Amino acid sequence: MVKVFKYAVALTGGIATGKSTVAKIFATLGFEMIDADKVGHEVLDAQSLQIAEMFGADIVINGKVDRKALGAIVFADKSKRQALEQLLHPLIYDEIEKRAKSLDEKKKVYLVDIPLFYEGSRYPIEKVLLAYTPQDLQLQRLMQRDESTEQEAQQRIDSQISIEEKVKKARYVIDNSATLTDLENECKRVALEIKKDFEWM
Repeated sequence: MVKVFKYAVALTGGIATGKSTVAKIFATLGFEMIDADKVGHEVLDAQSLQIAEMFGADIVINGKVDRKALGAIVFADKSKRQALEQLLHPLIYDEIEKRAKSLDEKKKVYLVDIPLFYEGSRYPIEKVLLAYTPQDLQLQRLMQRDESTEQEAQQRIDSQISIEEKVKKARYVIDNSATLTDLENECKRVALEIKKDFEWM
């Protein structure tokens, strides 16, 4: 039996470093992908009755959880956030593990897109691919993207492990500090590197 996550590469980054764009490019290069955020949204909606019990019925509309309203509640109250995490995280992990098992059986490398891979340290994936931009550019892009002040953007960046720390830990680093064409070339370069690493398995 193939070990779970044997053929997995974790895809991560920092906020506004271009991880979603990297994921899209890798999909065009033929890589299968498990998106932890998407799985999280599916699990959240599947648990809508439990969520309604915990946080109030008005937070669920037509069987779907109002994520913005839920976010406002849990980010204002640490104990509520922890209660939500205790409910969701094991279920999300189980679902990702189940999908990983079926991809591992194909014996072909795939990506698991986990935004807070290092912060959560939950998944036993050895090889990590990091979408990187220097911190000053990360701040600039985040302010532009969210139309936020420098202070607001900096706070969000500071809530994560710094991108420079992540660079030291990652096996593969994609530099996203130039143009989209440059990013596509970076992705192609790293895709070849990844495939080479997995050829012997």
